[in-house]
Parts: sequence; structure tokens; C-alpha cells
Amino acid sequence: MQLHISPSLRHVTVFPGKGVRDFIKVQIGGKRVSYRMLFYSVLILTFLLRFVFVMTAMDTIEDNTKCSTIGCVGKKLGPRIWGRRLDSKVPDEIIRIFEENGGKLGDGGGESDVPQSMEDFVADMKSSKPSDLRTFAVKLKAMVSLLEQRTRTAKIQEYLYRHVASSSIPKQLHCLALRLANEHSNNAAARLQLPAPESVPYLVDNSFFHFVLASDNVLAASVVASSLVRNSLHPEKVVLHVITDKKTYSSMHAWFSLHSSTPAIIEVKGLQHFDWFSKGKVPVLEAMEKDARARSQFRGGSSAIIANNTEKPNVIASKLQALSPKYTSLMNHIRIHLPELFPTLNKVVFLDDDIVIQTDLSSLWDIDLKGKVNGAVETCRGDDNFVMSKKLKNYLNFSQPLIKAKFNPNECAWAYGMNIFDLRAWRKTNISNTYHYWLQKNLKSDLSLWQLGTLPPALIAFHGHVHVIDPFWHMLGLGYQESTRISDVKNAGVIHFNGRAKPWLEIAFPSLRPFWSKYVDFSDKFIKTCHIRDS
Repeated sequence: MQLHISPSLRHVTVFPGKGVRDFIKVQIGGKRVSYRMLFYSVLILTFLLRFVFVMTAMDTIEDNTKCSTIGCVGKKLGPRIWGRRLDSKVPDEIIRIFEENGGKLGDGGGESDVPQSMEDFVADMKSSKPSDLRTFAVKLKAMVSLLEQRTRTAKIQEYLYRHVASSSIPKQLHCLALRLANEHSNNAAARLQLPAPESVPYLVDNSFFHFVLASDNVLAASVVASSLVRNSLHPEKVVLHVITDKKTYSSMHAWFSLHSSTPAIIEVKGLQHFDWFSKGKVPVLEAMEKDARARSQFRGGSSAIIANNTEKPNVIASKLQALSPKYTSLMNHIRIHLPELFPTLNKVVFLDDDIVIQTDLSSLWDIDLKGKVNGAVETCRGDDNFVMSKKLKNYLNFSQPLIKAKFNPNECAWAYGMNIFDLRAWRKTNISNTYHYWLQKNLKSDLSLWQLGTLPPALIAFHGHVHVIDPFWHMLGLGYQESTRISDVKNAGVIHFNGRAKPWLEIAFPSLRPFWSKYVDFSDKFIKTCHIRDS
């Protein structure tokens, strides 16, 4: 038998000689070793030799130090056998340098000495003599810190501009309100009774589909009304109650007087026309006055917010959003008084003015709320992880013992904007009083229970009184992100432009705005005169 081992140790060949038996037995140390055992022993030895060679090479490459092969193997093989690896000293050194001075801009020199880009950094390192680890880490730290500061500043400026754009009234909308108010004063047709006298009894008829819209934005209200009526299978059974403030009433009344929605029935009322609202003390008005004062003192205005150098940009963005006029608008708070505003109605659907209706909504009256007061879409489940991931902890401050003791932070939140309200069930509860109670608690705690608007106190007040409805009826987030899938928008029954990028603003997302603008008649004389355009 001949045993041949290749120089690379990769191949072992056994050539049996003539007449040699299949199993050759060799006497070694008083034991008989079979040919097969010898073959496997040589194979294992070959593998171990290659393993030792690879480990030695790796040790030489990593440490770049002189050591004997056996020493390197012992040093490296031991920890790896036990599942441990000796870490290189380089990462620890870089981390130590990065942590110096609290991670601020690097040692020495001003901003002009810091590399402005990766190309500058590489060129700087090539020109440094000598180029050691500390120099590398210090310059890298300085460059990253500088870019981080610039990114933060740019982000804050973006949030500030968006805050200003979303909080201001565009001149086109201001023009529309003024021209309609003038028309209301000079044109008798703009002062026609709404609805017509023969349709007044339908305003309290529970066999009709009653919708409530509270808004001081004439253009937005017109889109809600147009999309509601145009997509209704039975527009003759639709009653839309438009509530506005005293300032906007004449403009709103003029618009709907001059733009008939027949056969649907539209009522326009100012808050001053409700006897309940004009008599005695209204808790929500008192709370709003105190809330406005508290916000102006507690927040210090947008200048104080963006001047804070310690807070993250997303925190600054949320504080700027808290200054938005809509969070102190009576049109947002008034929905908590629906049972008093409509004492004869049994069920209504409340609509925000930044929604668009894309299907017939009469089916909402067929949904069994199972004794609950509020039919709403949950906002913690869905394909959109950004919009549909909201739980109570996203709105309420669970570091406050008062909140922590009463609520579960991981409980799903629900959406305002398209809600079914069973007013009969509501009148049997203490929801409105609970809402006002928590408003007062938040004011007394310097707005520490929550920061933003009407949804947090509503989440508390309606807790245990919400029936979850299908997400088809209310798609959210069209004012937050442009990445919303167009196919999902097309397939939703109601779409909601909640967020800063309202469709009537210049900051609206171009791909989503057409879903709203299709319900605006840009040939209308008032729209054209005020230069309201499709894009």
C-alpha cells in the first residue's frame, strides 16, 4: 500500500498493492489499527494543520505584532473555543475620544478648521504628518458634530416655516371670506333662509341622515359638502348642519345660499344662534380662555421654543404644533356639546373640515354601536406604521401619576374626524362633564398631562364608550406624509388631511392634493376672483 499526501495538504491518496487484503492490520503499541482508522486519522490531522495555519495568519493580520505560531494560536484559540473574542483596542480608543468634552465639537480650532465633507476629511488625513489614531478620531468627531449641528438647525427651520405656513390664513382664503361677507351685505340672494322653509321640519327628523360640520373655513366646508352630496346614493335624505362662529357666519351663509346642494338639505348656524350656547356659562369657553393664557405663558412663543439648544428637533416640532390656532379653536372643542346643540336628534355623524368623502355614508346608520356612544376607527393597527401606530402613550403623559394610575399606556387610541355619535346613549353618560374636568386638571398642572388640543381629553372622556369601526371609513395621515400609497387613498371611504399639509395650503403634498381639489369649482366667480388655483 502507498500513501500519497499532496504538498498543499489538500489531498490524501491511498494506493493498495497487489494481493493486499481489504483490511490491513498493523501492530502498533500492542493494538491493531485498521486501514480505515488510519485513513480517518490522517484526514483529521490534515484538517487540524490547515486550521492552525489559518488561525496563525489571522493573528498576524489583526495584531501586526511578532509572536510565535504556538503563542498566537494559544492566545487566539482559547477565547474562541469558549465563545469569546478578544476585542481590538481601536474601537475603544475611538469611543473614548468621541466621549471627550461630552461629544461636542472637536479639540482646538474653529468651524473653518473642520473638514466640510468626506472628500475634505480624506484629503486632510492624507496631508497630516504623522497620521495617527487620535488625529483621525478627533477630526472625524469634529466633522460629524458640525454636520449634526447644521442638520439640526435646518430641521428646526423647516418645522418653523411649516408652523408659520400652516397657522397663517392664506390671502386667497381671506379674500374669499371678505368677498362673500360683502355679498351677504349687498345681495339678497346671499341671505336666503337656509334651509328653505318647507325643509325646516327635516332638520329634526330622525329618519334622515344627519351630518354635523363645525368650521370657520368656507372653502374647506364647501369641499366637505360637495363630496358628501356628490357621493351619496340618497342625497334627498342628507341633512348637513354647518356650525360656524359669528365672525365667519355671513361668509358661510352666503356661500351655501349661492351654491345650492339640492336635493340635500343644508343648515348654516352661527354659535350665537344656539339658545343653549348664548345663555349662562359654557364650560368649554372658560377652559379655552384659560388654555390660551396658559399656553402663551408656558410655551413662551415660537421664538423661545426654537431657541432651545438642548431639545431634539421632533420635540421642538411638537411644541410648535401645540401653538397652532386650531388647538385653541372653538370649532374643535364644540363637538363635546353635540347632545346640547341637537337635543332632538338620536344619531349624527361628525365631520372635520379637512376630510373628503369618497363613498356613500348612509351605511354608517346601519352599524350597531352595541350601546357605545362613539363609533371611531382605531389608530394603532394598519399597514402605515407612521400614522397607524398611535396608542394612549402617544397623547397622554404617563410620567404623571394621575394619568398612570387610571389608564393603560399601550391601549389603542382612536381618531377624531369622522365619528358616529349615538346622542341618546351619550345623554345617559357623564362624558361632557368628564371632558371639562380633565381640561381643568391639565390647566392646573401647567399643561403637563398632555400638550395637543382636543383629542387627549376626548380619549379620556370617551374611555370605555368607543365602538371600533372598519378602517375603510376613515383613512388618516394625508397631511403628514407624502409616501401614502395612492391606491390606498382611492380605496378609502373617507380620507383625512390631518396634519400640517392641508390641501388648501401651498405646503400640501402635490400627489395627494387632487383628491381634495377635484371638489372645488375653479371656474366659480368667487374662486377665480380670489386667485384660488388648482396648483
